[in-house]
Amino acid sequence: MNEKFVMPWEERPADCKEVMWRYSKNPVIGRYQIPSSNSIFNSAVVPFKDGFAGVFRCDNRAVQMNIFAGFSKDGINWEINHEPIVFKPGNTEMIDSEYKYDPRVTWIEDRYWITWCNGYHGPTIGIGYTFDFKEFYQCENAFLPFNRNGVLFPQKINGKYAMLSRPSDNGHTPFGDIYISYSPDMKYWGEHRCVMKVTPFPESAWQCTKIGAGSVPFLTEEGWLMFYHGVITTCNGFRYSMGAAILDKDHPEKVLYRTRDYLLAPAAPYELQGDVPNVVFPCAALQDGERVAVYYGAADTVVGMAFGYISEIIDFVKRTSIL
Repeated sequence: MNEKFVMPWEERPADCKEVMWRYSKNPVIGRYQIPSSNSIFNSAVVPFKDGFAGVFRCDNRAVQMNIFAGFSKDGINWEINHEPIVFKPGNTEMIDSEYKYDPRVTWIEDRYWITWCNGYHGPTIGIGYTFDFKEFYQCENAFLPFNRNGVLFPQKINGKYAMLSRPSDNGHTPFGDIYISYSPDMKYWGEHRCVMKVTPFPESAWQCTKIGAGSVPFLTEEGWLMFYHGVITTCNGFRYSMGAAILDKDHPEKVLYRTRDYLLAPAAPYELQGDVPNVVFPCAALQDGERVAVYYGAADTVVGMAFGYISEIIDFVKRTSIL
């Protein structure tokens, strides 16, 4: 793991009053970044060696969904492999799947763990790991179908691995709450607890249809800071926006604060227009002291980046909390 890294960063524009602001050169990854791609979005980034590594959702021109590894010196300019990740058996022999999408990545103890939505008789949570982003090992699926948005915590909690997820159905799910599950070994999962539910429409409509964990949570003095997506069903379909919540350090199934107002919602052209319009979908967050950079999928087509100061985000979450 890269303990010291230079995080991509751009200061808040002088005329910006928002808590978080977009990178002026968004999107950082275009839809045709590799020869086979129709779109590249909903992807995960972590510090690695003298730069960064990532696992990227790349839908090809047959719109087959798969995940690819990539590398960058600065977190902005990326070289993504032209072939998808090929997994070797880890703690399982069952490594076939119909599709893979929406990965997250985190370092835990001695390796980089990857979760993704894995096609096994419907969507469920796939788990794998790598030491070098060259060789990858797949483990048992965490849960039965149907489930999405599996996000691991970056350290054990009370001696157990912990993962957020959103039980769902087999289609474009019109519902969904965030749950947490625990495992002693990254193979057997249980102790499922509800963490956070959708909000009533009159209280916070942007997250009244479904919610899902976004980036890997990171620890602050207030607790675990987690960026998540919320969805409202409009007359034009689903609209995805980004909020944040603070979870208890020792008992993360307990939500201390969550945003009533969104932090980032579709507004830029690349968020409003694309294969799936009106989507901001956070999947990774880099933290460097007081600053954070969030990578998010935009309109299910490209990858964007937004920045913020952690103290300001925490203040916003607490000040606008609906708990």
